[in-house]
Amino acid sequence: MSRLFPDPVEVLRRDGDPDQFLWRGRHYVVREVLGRWTESGQWWRAPAVHALASGDASSEVGAGSAPAPLETAPIPPSPKWAQRAWGEPAPDVGASVAGGAGLDDGERDWWRVEAGSGSARASGAGTGVYDLCFAWSTGAWVLARVLD
Repeated sequence: MSRLFPDPVEVLRRDGDPDQFLWRGRHYVVREVLGRWTESGQWWRAPAVHALASGDASSEVGAGSAPAPLETAPIPPSPKWAQRAWGEPAPDVGASVAGGAGLDDGERDWWRVEAGSGSARASGAGTGVYDLCFAWSTGAWVLARVLD
């Protein structure tokens, strides 16, 4: 049995994985990462992507939907600190246009962890299994599920 909790949590990571988290004022230490997966969020179904793929900014995705706004802007030049020795820009530097503009592509990283409150990593008493979720578009963590 599991319970759903879309509660925000603070997470400390070690080597890319959650190591500790704070949930409802209580400190939890991750004893083991049981699983990890990524949800892509089906970004390819967004109206703007459909309009871009069809080449028609006024194309409609479905009945009653408004035309997808297509905004384009030139990519600014890379700053000098982001250039390789021969002057070529480093990959992905300056590639963001319009500061992300609140785009939520739905990509989420998930971790299923065994954790317990307190700081003793060796103790198995009081442990539980938790699903932690990181949303790339917002940079926020939530504790999504507690498994019994």
